[in-house]
Amino acid sequence: MIRPIRRIDTTARFEKEFGRLEKRVQQLAHKKDALFRTDAFHPSLETHKLGGVLKDDWAYSVNKQYRVHFYFVDDHTVLYISIGTHGIYR
Repeated sequence: MIRPIRRIDTTARFEKEFGRLEKRVQQLAHKKDALFRTDAFHPSLETHKLGGVLKDDWAYSVNKQYRVHFYFVDDHTVLYISIGTHGIYR
């Protein structure tokens, strides 16, 4: 299912975490973001729904270590909540 994303908002937490990432991870995150905007469920993103208290949230993979935690505001609008390792889900 191809789902283009027309708008992405970010939390202050996301901005702070993104700024602390190594430049190479930031560059890769920008590439993954561009792909996400075209197709939020592209197989290489490994987009998945979270569970437990985060059951309404989603995440996609930047690489094997880093994830973007987000929420669908509507079908074409997303809020990036945080970015980092699995510890971001705490």
